[in-house]
Amino acid sequence: MSDDVVDLLRKAYVDEIETAMNYLANGTYLETVRGEIVAESLKEDVEEELHHAEELGYRLRYYGEVPPASADFEANQDSLQPPAEGSDVLTVIDGVIEAEEDAIETYEALIEAAEAANDPVTEDLATELLADEQAHRAEFLSYRQDFA
Repeated sequence: MSDDVVDLLRKAYVDEIETAMNYLANGTYLETVRGEIVAESLKEDVEEELHHAEELGYRLRYYGEVPPASADFEANQDSLQPPAEGSDVLTVIDGVIEAEEDAIETYEALIEAAEAANDPVTEDLATELLADEQAHRAEFLSYRQDFA
């Protein structure tokens, strides 16, 4: 068993759960007409983020680990908290970009750790999830240009 792989799986799992929670909160809270497209995108991404967490949870189970639950949860996504004003779409977009960049870094590290641990299944999963996160980041960078 690789402690690095397990630690990164656990981090990625918790981050995906927190991201889903924050996407749901922001998607529900944004209230402007222009922000509606961003809100809808966030709400659509909630299911995908939860699916990512589920896949990561299965890999933790493979290693004999219990996927983290609420008692194990420590929130870290300060920039993805709903803004004071429901019309502040740009703050939400910037928070999403930051969260996606953090996820990209985590999955890049997980790919390296899984390769070093000779775990091609986790490496393949992390590569797939990395591609999803890169696509999310590109989408929100596009929104950023529209709202700047």
